[in-house]
Amino acid sequence: MGRVVITGIGIWGCLGQNVDEVRDSLFSGKSGIGIEPVRKEYGYRSMLTGIVPKPVLKGVLDRRTRAGMSEEAEYAYMASAQAFRGAGIDDDYLLANEVGVIFGNDSSAEPVIETARIMSEYRDSAMCGSGLIFQSMNSTVNMNMSTIFHLRGINFTVSAACASGSHAIGLGFMMIQQGLQDMVLCGGAQETNHMSMASFDALSAFSVRHDEPTKASRPFDRDRDGLVPSGGAAAVVLEDYDHAVKRGARILAEVLGYGFSSNGTGGISQPNSDASYLAMTRALDRAGLQPDDIDYINAHATSTPQGDMYEAMALARLFEGRKAWISSTKSMTGHECWMAGASEIVYSTIMLNNGFVAPNINFENPDEQSARLNIAAETKQTELKTILSNSFGFGGTNSALVIRKI
Repeated sequence: MGRVVITGIGIWGCLGQNVDEVRDSLFSGKSGIGIEPVRKEYGYRSMLTGIVPKPVLKGVLDRRTRAGMSEEAEYAYMASAQAFRGAGIDDDYLLANEVGVIFGNDSSAEPVIETARIMSEYRDSAMCGSGLIFQSMNSTVNMNMSTIFHLRGINFTVSAACASGSHAIGLGFMMIQQGLQDMVLCGGAQETNHMSMASFDALSAFSVRHDEPTKASRPFDRDRDGLVPSGGAAAVVLEDYDHAVKRGARILAEVLGYGFSSNGTGGISQPNSDASYLAMTRALDRAGLQPDDIDYINAHATSTPQGDMYEAMALARLFEGRKAWISSTKSMTGHECWMAGASEIVYSTIMLNNGFVAPNINFENPDEQSARLNIAAETKQTELKTILSNSFGFGGTNSALVIRKI
């Protein structure tokens, strides 16, 4: 099996629109969460969301290309362009070499709603134009990235709820390990418009702490009242180690392990500590590591009462009394959904290369389960070598990734 490394990372989200901005936000414990009043007008219980600016692509991409890009594809373009630049990959390289693309994306609501509105108003499909079909498909990110960046390798979308971005990286890792690709662009993307999360809000899963938006996302805290939706896009360039060394690439981290599981029992939105535990142990086994080898865990913890509790139970089975720091960056970002598994690998790579653990902000009062964990409520400046990152999603899909510094 070949070794797989990360040679480029990119991010466009509520903590910043490039790696440097995001690094500073993570280190300082800065929240990217705010209020969007249109959500209340639209009928939401919660007005809270991660505040993500829309990219300005006029003058960057031609009009025809832009017409086929969904909101999440625009975010993904910005993140992917950063990742390729960081990896030292230019257009000439992409035209001359085969590069794959695997992105996590599980919905594209706004163009679907817009198509239905046009059809209801005009009763004429010609009024929809040609772009909405390319915006509305779950594969909207992949089809746009492959076309814009001339990617001619493996090309598909992972649709696995809030574990989508993590599974995308895991599958890219396997492709390269098995010698099927030398390089794969992997990531996750999530639209943030108010149309995209109404059905999620209907579950009463969102925080309604409107008086203190930056304190609304409280993973592992006793007083958490729900998650905060967020989004954007994150991208990583995965590459065969020998291939990266040969072309003189800067190696940011090595991907050591990918673990997965499915709950298989309970309700469709019911978390499961045993299945979470299995995904983590599989990732560690694949990496050839023990719990004592892990320096930091980027927890999935979304700030929901049940989800955090079950993950804390699984984490305690492996890490109670051990050295690893634990935090959930969702305390600052909110839940970036389909993007989260990829963005949290970007956050973890940033921490590896800058020697710190980002804080689990708003962790003021532990509950019975989180009291068993070594949670970093404040930034910890410390050398990190090996990180475990968890991602779990509706339907019981679980993913865990292990990365280390070289």
